[in-house]
Amino acid sequence: MSNIAELNPKPLWQHFAKLCEIPRPSKHEDRVVEHIVEFTKNRGLEVQLDEIGNVIIKKPATPGMENRQTLALQSHVDMVPQKNADTDHDFLTDPIKPYINGEWVTAEGTTLGADNGIGVAAILALMESTDIPHPALEALLTIDEEAGMTGAKNLKPGYFEADLLLNLDTEDEGELYIGCAGGVDVNAALPYTAEPLMADAQAFKLTVRGLRGGHSGLDIDKGRGNANKIANRVIDTAQRSIPQLRIASLDGGSLRNAIPRESFSTLVVPNNAQKQLQEIVEQESAQIAREFDNEAALEICLEAAEAPSSVMDELSQLKLIRAIRACPNGVERMSTALDGIADTSNNLARVVTVEENGQHQVKMQCLVRSLSDSARDHHGLDVAAIFELTGAKTKLGNAYPGWTPNPASPLLAMMREVYKEMTGEHAEVKVIHAGLECGLLAKPYPNWDMVSFGPTIRRAHSPEERVHIQSVANFWDYFIKVVQAIPARS
Repeated sequence: MSNIAELNPKPLWQHFAKLCEIPRPSKHEDRVVEHIVEFTKNRGLEVQLDEIGNVIIKKPATPGMENRQTLALQSHVDMVPQKNADTDHDFLTDPIKPYINGEWVTAEGTTLGADNGIGVAAILALMESTDIPHPALEALLTIDEEAGMTGAKNLKPGYFEADLLLNLDTEDEGELYIGCAGGVDVNAALPYTAEPLMADAQAFKLTVRGLRGGHSGLDIDKGRGNANKIANRVIDTAQRSIPQLRIASLDGGSLRNAIPRESFSTLVVPNNAQKQLQEIVEQESAQIAREFDNEAALEICLEAAEAPSSVMDELSQLKLIRAIRACPNGVERMSTALDGIADTSNNLARVVTVEENGQHQVKMQCLVRSLSDSARDHHGLDVAAIFELTGAKTKLGNAYPGWTPNPASPLLAMMREVYKEMTGEHAEVKVIHAGLECGLLAKPYPNWDMVSFGPTIRRAHSPEERVHIQSVANFWDYFIKVVQAIPARS
C-alpha cells in the first residue's frame, strides 16, 4: 500500500489506499464490487447486489441506538479515467499511484479517484467499525455514476427502509448541498468523404495541451480553455488564409464530463504553404495565450508528421469548422435565484474522426447541464441544431433529472446544528451545478430526506485531482457526529 494508508483517520485512508489498487473506471467496476462484497461478507455484514449491480450493505444498530431512525449512506464506486498524454497508464489493469504532496494527496499523472473513493472509503470504515455507536445503517454503493448514472437510474424500490440519506459526493468541506443540476448528452455524427492527398503536400500534427481542464459542472464557470474550441479556432484561422488546407484527423477531449485539456489534429497543406501555416499557428497561439491568461501551461505546437492515407472533403470540413465554432461552450446562463451558481451550461467534450465499416465520420459529444429540466432539454436542442445544420445526425440521450432543493429539510437543520456545535461556524447550504445521484434516487425513494457533503477535492476529473488531507479528517469527524445525532423514530 502507499504511505497514504498511514494518514488519519487510518481506517478511511486504508480503505482508500486499497481502492487505489483496484482498477475501477466507469463501466468496469466488477473487481471493486467483488472486493467490497468479499470485505463485507468477511465481517458478517448483510450484502447483496441489485439487478443492475449496485452494492447494498446493511448493518444493525449498536446497543442503545435501536430506536433511532435508519440511515442510508450513498457513494459511487467508479472513477473518471483521465491521464496526461505522456503518462503510461492502463486504467483497466494498472493501479492508481497516490502520493502525499504537502497538505494534499494526489496521483502520478492520472486522476486520483478521490471522487468518489473517499466517500466509499468512509462508508466502508464505518461499516467495519466496532467502537462507533450508530443507528441501523443501509449503504448504497452505485456503479457507473461518472459515465451515465446507470446504477442510480436503475435502482428499484423495496431495498431500503431508511427515510434519511447522506450522499458523500461533494467536494468542499463545510458546505451542505441540497440540490443539483440535471444533464443530457448531445451526440452528433457528421459523415464525410475521405479524399486522396493533394500532390506536393506536407502533413503536420497540431497539438493543444497543458490546459487545466476539470469537472464540466463544478469548473464550467471558471473560464478555462476548451482544447476542442482552441484547436478549431487555430484550424479555422489557418484555413481562411490557406484554402487548400485539409483535415486528415481530429482527436480532442476524452470524457463527456471533463473539460477537454488536449487535442491532436493532423493537417495537410501544399508544400509552398508550410511557412505560412507555421506563422499563422504562432500568431494565433500568442493571441490565445494572452486571452487565456489563466492557462499558464497552455501549449500549442505544430510539427511535421507522416502523410495520412486520406483527408476530409472540402465541404464537410467547412461545415464542421463552422459548427464547432458556433457550438455554445461554457455557461449559457447564470441562476437568477442563486447567487454565483450557473443555471445552464454546455461542455463540448469530444471531437474525433472515426472510420467504421468503410464509412468516415466526425463524432462530437457534449454534456448539457441545467438546474431546470426544461432548460436542460431546450439547450440540448440548441446544441443539436448547430450540428443538424451541417447535415449531422444527432441524438439526445442519457438524461437525468436535477435534485430539487428542500430548505426546510429536518436532516439539513440537524446537520447545520451539529456543524455549528463542532466548529463554531455556520455550514454553507448550497446547490451544485453538477450531477449528483440524489435526483435519480428520489424517484424510487421519494420519502428520502437527503443532504450531500464531502471533503475538499480540487481538479476532479483531471490528472491534477487532489484531496486535502486535513479536510478528510474533518469530514470524517463530522460524518461520525452526524451519524450519532440521527434522531429517534417518531
